Order: sequence, then structure tokens, then C-alpha cells
Amino acid sequence: MMRRTANLAVLSSFLLIAVGLGAIADGVILPDNPELGWLTIVYHDVTVTARDGVVTTHVDQLFQNETGADVEGQYIFPVPMGAVVTSFTMWVDGVALEARILGAEEARAIYEDFVRRAIDPALLEYVGRDALSARIYPIPAGGERRIEITYTELLEAENGVYRYWYPLNTERFSAWPLERVSISVDIETSRPLGAVYSPTHRVTIERAEAFVATGAFEEHDILPTQDFILYYGVTENELGMTLLTYRAPDEDGFFLLIATPPPVSQTEQPLPKDLVFVLDRSGSMRGEKIEQAKEALRYILENLNPGDRFAVVAFSDYVEAYSTKLETIEPDAVARAVAWSLRLDASGGTDIDAALSVAFPLFEESERPRFVIFLTDGEATAGETDPVLIAENALANNVTNARVFVFGVGYDVNTVLLDQLAAENRGTTTYVLPEDNLEVSLSAFYRKIASPVLADTHLEIEGVETYDVFPRALPDLFRGTQLLVMGRYRDSGEARVTVSGQVEGVTTSYTTLQGFPDADLNGAFLPRLWAGRKIADLLSQIRLYGESDELVDEVIALSTEYGIITPYTSFLIDDEGYAAEEMADALRYNTTAAPAAGGTAVKSAQSLQNLAQSEQAQSNVDATRLRIADKRAYFLRDGVWTDSTYADEETVKIALYSEAYFALSELLPWFSEHQAVGEQIIIAVGDLFLEMAPDGAETLTPDLVALLTP
Repeated sequence: MMRRTANLAVLSSFLLIAVGLGAIADGVILPDNPELGWLTIVYHDVTVTARDGVVTTHVDQLFQNETGADVEGQYIFPVPMGAVVTSFTMWVDGVALEARILGAEEARAIYEDFVRRAIDPALLEYVGRDALSARIYPIPAGGERRIEITYTELLEAENGVYRYWYPLNTERFSAWPLERVSISVDIETSRPLGAVYSPTHRVTIERAEAFVATGAFEEHDILPTQDFILYYGVTENELGMTLLTYRAPDEDGFFLLIATPPPVSQTEQPLPKDLVFVLDRSGSMRGEKIEQAKEALRYILENLNPGDRFAVVAFSDYVEAYSTKLETIEPDAVARAVAWSLRLDASGGTDIDAALSVAFPLFEESERPRFVIFLTDGEATAGETDPVLIAENALANNVTNARVFVFGVGYDVNTVLLDQLAAENRGTTTYVLPEDNLEVSLSAFYRKIASPVLADTHLEIEGVETYDVFPRALPDLFRGTQLLVMGRYRDSGEARVTVSGQVEGVTTSYTTLQGFPDADLNGAFLPRLWAGRKIADLLSQIRLYGESDELVDEVIALSTEYGIITPYTSFLIDDEGYAAEEMADALRYNTTAAPAAGGTAVKSAQSLQNLAQSEQAQSNVDATRLRIADKRAYFLRDGVWTDSTYADEETVKIALYSEAYFALSELLPWFSEHQAVGEQIIIAVGDLFLEMAPDGAETLTPDLVALLTP
């Protein structure tokens, strides 16, 4: 039975921020007297230089003592496996101090001693690694210490893919947010570069040529909550394809395929395309909005490629077109179109249906990629105003299969209609808020679609069974972008992976052989990234077409397992203590119809898009209520960090900071990362649930060891 459309006011809570993956922290100063508190890390700058698999990392940190007392202690930096520290500098009164490398066992003893004294398990995530250590002599109250480290490591490529890791999780090791965190990456390879991708941070990637790329990440006033991971691949194919996988024993696997076209060469001409710009000039666009729209139109027209064609349609309660046919790119034609647009003023109502019925027939049947850029700031108020009929008419009129890219300006747009227009015509929606610059948004968007590579893109994987693959309809591929496809797989072994599409009317295919392993624990970020896409797809169906028991139940199950909070599972972090079933039923059966327009609707639509399109694992709660270790979610319930799969079963209690407590990380190498989530915690180990508690087993008995390591 179909239900009423989900309450958009509830959806407004679905705002996303990055959440940590529960990884190792970066360099930290352990004070001799933990009761004084942590020092403040003022800034943390990292410079990474990669030459094929030889990677050099330079670290620059500034610590400040704001505790009100002199502090001395020990500086610890976890050294990546196999890395060689080439320089260490700590300046004290103009004198550089020395440091030494600690073996994993010696470092472990320091961590465990500090954990006992500080009553904080966070440092246990360091266990099992060598460390760089230096004695910190008294830092006076208000004083500073600057530390610089350089180390080199040799990365091994697996199936042509390098994985770089840098410890950046400082959430618990700075008294205040950092003024600045920055990472710059310079990559050069001897074979053509394929994917350059970070699952943890939004890195701006620039590709100067086929063998070179640079990346940059910078944020201010931040407490980093996850380590930095960067993948970069090399390829011999024209279309680079990089496969990342994750598979736990006895479970289906997860995969992420990244397809990367080569950068634009100086001599190669991009595919010619047709573009129709549909501009809302109704009265609500009066003022800055109409002026920004005109400027954006001018920018796009003046940056079209030779061989492109264009048309411009303006509408209010009536429609007028610059030309009744597509114009070729010539200086005079562009100048005339710009002059025509400058004469447009804003007045009248909003007839969306009529505007699209004029725009689509301007396209001709051809081998060219075809794009509609549709800009509006309101709901339909003239002509056909029923959103369902407008969407149906648009789909019927789009006989040439043009892509529709929608820009909704302000809070008065009908978000359900605009998202449906984009989704059903293989485009995207961008919402430009009142404080945003429309010209900047449109110009940045056009730069992404300026050079099409492959249209009507399809993916085929032969040799393993795949399912729940997202996005369901693959977008066209453009130079300067990367196509990310993720899904699940059941079998294992080598598979034939083919990405195909249309190039000037000719079907073109790119094929590689890729391995889908039966066990791979490296890509622990993949399950949550996939779950985010799956949840976004389900919520989109609910939002556009109405609720059903099956859809809502699946959202709740995925949200609970992977720690991605949705309108249906906010009870997981609610302080009111509602039972899951009670809250789910309340949300399920008491949703009410809400307007599709307004600030709530726009922010909800943006949040859903972020989840569906994000390249990083996301969540919408902070680490005070939800934390992630490996791929597992832990919720804080009654003061205990609880595994999301736990449902009131019996637990085996282990005494906090006892011999058994520390022995677990030696018995189970993965365990310490989960212990570091919090002091009191329930952790699943196979079919058992271990609870770290004030009272419990002090030692690991042979029977318990046998249960934990069958």
C-alpha cells in the first residue's frame, strides 16, 4: 500500500557532515600529568610528493600550551609501515632536538601506561605500529613548540593502484579546534595516471597532463576526525578504470569502480554538443538574480567549443526564444545572443510547462550530446501547474533524449518537480541558495560538462554476479571528471569489466580485467559509502512517489547497520530514549503531506543529493553520539558505546584496563581500533558480544580464548 509523501519537515534534519572512520591519530604530545589536559594544535600542514610508488611526506605542526601550567611529556608520531624518517626537527630556544624510533612493543607500553593514567582508551588505536618519539622539555604556560618531520615510504601498487595513508585524526588530541589543516599532493608517474581519489577528504584534483596531477585539501577551525587516504592508479588504457573492493569472510563484497578519461590534450577537439539554455525571467527573478543569470549565460556562450550549437529560451507567463533553431558558434551569433539576453527584464508568472515544450523541439536528431540548462526560482503559476503532468509532458517531449540539468534558485522552487525532471531525463539538480552566487554556480557547472567523452554510458561486469549498483542510470562522462560506480558482488575471481557508450553516434567500448577477491579488508570505507547511495536511492523513491512498508523498513535496517542517520532513524541518537520500534512506527504512520517548496524542502533536497553524490563516507551526527570503527557503527546508549548489531543479548564482561582488556588487542589484531571508540563499549566478536565495563573478567581464560579464536 502506498503512503502519503514523506514529511519534508522531517527530512530537513537530514543534513550531512563528514564523520571519522575510527583510525590512528597523528602526532600528539602525551603530557606527564594527564590531568592538565591536552595541548592545542594550532596548525597542521602536510606536503606529499609521489613519484610512482616513492612517496615523501613533510609534516609541520605547531603546538601551544593553554593549560595554564608548565607541561612536559613525550611526542609520539605513528610511523607508516616501512617508512623511513629522514629528518625530525623540534625547536626549543633556537636549538633542534633529537628523536628516536620506537619498536611496536616499546610504543605499546607507552600507550598502555598513558591509557591507565589518563583513563582514556583513545591511544589504543596506535597499537601495533612503530613510532617516532621525542622527549618534550617543559613548555611554559602560553608557550609553543613547532615540530617538523620528513619521511619516505615505498608504496606497492596492487593491480595498478597505489594507496597512501596519512594519520590525521586529532579529534581527542587537541584542546581546541585547529586554526588550519592543509594537505597538498604532487603526483607524477611514469605511466598514464588513472583515478586520483580520496574516500576520506574532499580533495581538489588538477590534472596538468596524462602523467601529472596535484591535489589540495584545506579547512579552518576544525578537529579532524579521520585519517587521510588517497588512491592513485596507473593505466595503459585510454579510459582508466580503477577497482577498489572490500569483502569480509562469509559475506558478499562491496566494490567501487572509478572510470577516468584522460585530460584534454592541446590538439584534441572535444565532441561537439548542443545546448539549450532555458531562463526564468518571471517577476520573482527581478534584481540581482536576473543579472547573475544573464552574466552566467554570457560566460557559457563565450566558452562554447568550436562545433557546438546553442539556443536560448526565456519564459515568464509566456515564452520567447532567441532563435527558432540551433545556432552555430560564430562570434557574431554569440554577440547577438548576448545582446538579446541583456534586454530581458523580469516580470510576470512562471509557465514551466510551456518553456520546456518550446525548448525540447529545438534539438535535432543527431549524434551530438544534448543538454538543457534549466534555471528557475519558483513554482509553476501559469499554464499547466500540476507537477505530475509537467514532468510527464517533459518526458514525452524529450524525444531526442537530451539531458536536463536544473538550477533551482532560492527557497520558492518546487523541489519535488525539479528533482523529478532531472532524474527522469538523466541530469542533476543544483540548488542555489539566496546567499550563493548564481553566476559562479552556473559557470563552475559548465566547466564540468564542457568536454563530453562518452554519452549513454553503460557498465557490464562479466564473471562475477553484481547487484545493488549505483547510480542506477550512469551519467555521461566528461573530461576532467571521474565516474564512480559502486555496488555489491557475490562471486569472486577475475571479471571482464566494460564501460561503453556513444561517441559521435558510434558505440565505443573500453574493457579491462579486474579481480574481485573473496577476502579484502583494505577498503573499510566502502560499505558505508555504498549504504549511503542505497539509502539515498530509497529516500528519493519515497520523496518523489510516496512511502511503502518495504522502502521504509529497508531504510531503517541500512541506517541502523551502517550508522547513517535518516528521518526514520533519528531515534538512534535521540536523548528521549524512545524504543526503536515505537519511534519507527511514529515516523512511519504519522507523516503528513508538506509543501514541496520552501527552505525546509530545499535543504532536504540538498542533503539527499549530498548523500547520493558524495565521494566520501558521510553521516549527519557528530562523534558525541555516533562513532565508526572499521565499517562498524557504534551508538552511545545509556553511557555505553554499543555495536549497531547488538539487540539486548547477553554479553561477556571484561574489566576496564585489566590484563584481559589489554590482551584482547594482542589476541585480535583489529580489536584495539574498536576499543578506542570509547571507554565503556560493547563489541561484536563473531557471535559473542564483549562488554568493556568497570567489573568483569580480569584475565582471558582458555575457554574464552577458544570462543574468540575458533
